[in-house]
Amino acid sequence: MGELIGKPVPLIDSVDKVTGKQIYGSDFKLPGMLYGKVLRSPIAHGRILHIDAGRARSLPGVKAVIVGTEIELPNYSVAGEKMLDERLLAKDKVRYRGDEVALIAAVDEDTAEEALSLIKVEYEELPGVFDLEQAMQPDAPLVHDEFGSNIAREMTINHGDIEKAFAEADVIVEGRYETPRVHHGYLEPHAVVAQWDARGKVTFWIPTQSHMLARMTYANALGVGQEQVRVIQLPLGGGFGGKLEYKLHPLCALLARETGRPVKMVNTRTEELMASLPRVPMIIEMQLAARKDGTLLGKKARVLADNGAYMNYGPGILLSATTRSDNLYRIKNIFTKGYLIYTNKVPTGAFRGFGCPQSHFALETMLDKLAVELNMDPAELRLKNASQKGDITPHNWYLGSCGLSDCIKKSVEVAGWSSKRKKYAENKESKLARGIGIACCLHVSGNRTFLPFFDGSSAYVRINEEGRVTVFPGEVDIGQGSKTVFAIIAASELGIPLEWVDVPNLDTDINPHGLGTFGDRVTTLGGNAVKAAAINAREQLLAVAAEELQTPVENLKIENGVIYDCNSDKRISFPEAAQIASYKQAGATIIGKGSFVPPGVTMVHPETKVGNVSCAYPFVTQIAEVEVNRETGQVKLLNIVSAHDLGKAINPLMAEGQVLGAVAQGIGFALTEEMIEEKGIIKNQSFKHYNMPRSVDMPSITSILVESNDPNGPYGAKGLGEPALTAIAPAIANAIYHAVGVRIDTLPITPEKILKALHEKEN
Repeated sequence: MGELIGKPVPLIDSVDKVTGKQIYGSDFKLPGMLYGKVLRSPIAHGRILHIDAGRARSLPGVKAVIVGTEIELPNYSVAGEKMLDERLLAKDKVRYRGDEVALIAAVDEDTAEEALSLIKVEYEELPGVFDLEQAMQPDAPLVHDEFGSNIAREMTINHGDIEKAFAEADVIVEGRYETPRVHHGYLEPHAVVAQWDARGKVTFWIPTQSHMLARMTYANALGVGQEQVRVIQLPLGGGFGGKLEYKLHPLCALLARETGRPVKMVNTRTEELMASLPRVPMIIEMQLAARKDGTLLGKKARVLADNGAYMNYGPGILLSATTRSDNLYRIKNIFTKGYLIYTNKVPTGAFRGFGCPQSHFALETMLDKLAVELNMDPAELRLKNASQKGDITPHNWYLGSCGLSDCIKKSVEVAGWSSKRKKYAENKESKLARGIGIACCLHVSGNRTFLPFFDGSSAYVRINEEGRVTVFPGEVDIGQGSKTVFAIIAASELGIPLEWVDVPNLDTDINPHGLGTFGDRVTTLGGNAVKAAAINAREQLLAVAAEELQTPVENLKIENGVIYDCNSDKRISFPEAAQIASYKQAGATIIGKGSFVPPGVTMVHPETKVGNVSCAYPFVTQIAEVEVNRETGQVKLLNIVSAHDLGKAINPLMAEGQVLGAVAQGIGFALTEEMIEEKGIIKNQSFKHYNMPRSVDMPSITSILVESNDPNGPYGAKGLGEPALTAIAPAIANAIYHAVGVRIDTLPITPEKILKALHEKEN
C-alpha cells in the first residue's frame, strides 16, 4: 500500500483541461434555456422611489421581469451567520453601487441587455459612508437603519497581563498598516444555470467551492426547504475563496421559477469587479513589546475590517485576522480589539488566506522593525520566538506538528541570507539598490471558527462489478487537484493503478454532506475520510476474495490490481473479486464508507475566542530578494525562496504548483493589485486596468517542502494552498526596507509610494 504517496502525479483531469473538453459554468447549456441579466444600482446609497419596468416587459423576446419592490423575499445570510441582513433584490433602498434591483430573462443575451436599459428607476440619493473611522461614529449615515450602528461585529481578545508586559519591555515598536480591497482574479466569472422541476425542486449547475453550503444558503434565500434544492458542481475556472455562496445563483433560480424554463446567467468582467466578494480591506494598528534579547513579551492591536454593504464571511475573517497570527510565535500577553464595519461599498468575503494576509503583513513588518531596534538579525529574532511542536498557544491551539524553525533555517540557507544581508547593506545608496527580506506565517487545516455544524469530512468509495473505483468525497476540487489526491489515496489503499479510479464532480443528491473547500481542510480532513472509505471497501472485497480462495483474510494483500495469498500461490485479480462480490449480492456493488472527525478540535468560545480550531497547522517561511530603482521607485523581484511545512507532500508536483500560484497572487497583493474606489465606485472595472502580475513579473521561485508528518493528517499531510500566499507581502516589504531604508505600510507598494518615502527621508 502507499506506493503512490509522495510521488509526482499529473492531475487526473489534466487532459480535459488542456484540450478544452472541460465544461465550465459559462459553457454549460440546457435545451430551451433562457438568459438572465441583473439591473444593478448606479449609486452607492439611496432610497428606491419608483421602478417602471413596463417597456422592458413588452420588449419581444423578454420572458420575465422581476422587480425587487414587487416581490416578497426573506432576509438571509451565508450559512451559519445569524445576522440576516441581505435580500436577493433590493426593496426599499440600495446600499452599494452594484446592488441588485431587478432581473430580466430573455431568449438571448442581447435582448436581456436591451431590456435592462428600458427599466427606469427613480432614486433618492442618500449620504454614503465610505471611511471606516467615520462609519464607526454615532452620527454616521447608517447602511442598515434597523441595526442602529455600522459596527456589524466587535471582538475583544485578552490573554495574560498586557500592561505588565509593556511595562517590563526594553523595546516597544508600533505601526499602522492598511491593506486594500483585492479581487480574486479568477479567469472564469461567476456563472449559473438553474431549473425547477414539476415537484418544485430547483437544480443549480454552478462552479462552487461548497455544494452543501450553497444548498443551505440558497434554500434560505429562496424561502424553500433544503430538500427542494439540488446543487451539481461544475468545474471551476479559478476560485480562491470567491466561489463560495454568491447571490447570482439564487437570482437565476427566481427567473427559472418565474418562466418555468432553465435560465443561465454569467457575470461580465465589469460585474465581477463591481459586485463580487473581494478581499476584506483592513486597517491594523499594532504595538510589539520585547526584551533586549529579542524575547517577545506582548502585542497590542486594533483591527478595522471593511464589511462592505452586506454580511458575508466577514465575522470569520475578522476572527481569523485578530487571532491566528498570535499563534505563530511564543507570545503570552495579547490584547486585540477588532471591528467589522458596514460601508456603502461592495460587500467583501473570503479570499485565499481568510484574514491572515492582512494580519501577517502587519505582524511580520513589525517584527522586522523590532529587529532593527534590537540590532538583531530578523531571521534569528523569528527563530528565537518560533512556536514549537507540542506547544499550546494562548488561543488553546495544540501544535501536534510544527516545522516553523525548519522552514526558517532551510529558507535562510537556500537563499544565502547572511551573505546577502551583509552585501546588500553595503550598497544602499546605489541607484539600483538590492535588499532581502523574510516573513513567516501559519494557517489551519480545518476550521471550527464560525460554522456551528461540525468540522470533519466523509466519503464513499464504490467498487463496481468491473473492478473500477469511484470516489464520492464531501469536498470539492476547485482546481487545486483534490480529485487527484483522493484518487491517489484510494488507489494506494486498494492496491490498484491510479487509472482505475474516477472522482466525479459533486452532487448534493449523491455525495455525502461536506462543508467544502476552504480553510485548507480538503487534503487533511477529506483525505482522511477517503482513506477510511477505501480501507472499508478493501475489507469488504478481501472478505469475498478470502472466501473464493479459501484462505484466511489476514493472509491477503493487494498489489497492482492482484489479490494474493502471502503464504501460497493463490491469487485472484481485483476485477474478478469485484465481479464475484457483485454477483453474490444480486448485482449490488461494494460501497466503502469513511468519515473523519478531527480529534481535539473545539468550537471557538463566543466571548474569549479561545478554541483549538483545527487538528493540524501548516507553517511557512518566505524570503524575497528585490532590486529597487531609487530614481523611479520601481521594484524588481529577483528571487523568492518559499519553505512550507505541509506535513507530507502527497503529490509534490501539485504542491509545487500551489506554491507557484500562491506566490504570484502574493506578489499582486504586495505590489500591484487594488480595486481603486472613490465614494463607492470601483474605478478599474476591467483586467486591463486592474493590475495583476504577468508572467514577465514573476521572479525565480525556489519551493522547499518541509515534511513534519502531522499525527492527524492522512500519511502526515497538512494544508498548503492558503499559507503559501500569506507571507509574501511582508517579505517583499521587508526586502524593500533592507534595500532603500524606507517602510511602506500601505499595500500595494507602488513606485509612487516609494519615491514619496525616499523624498521624505532625504528631507
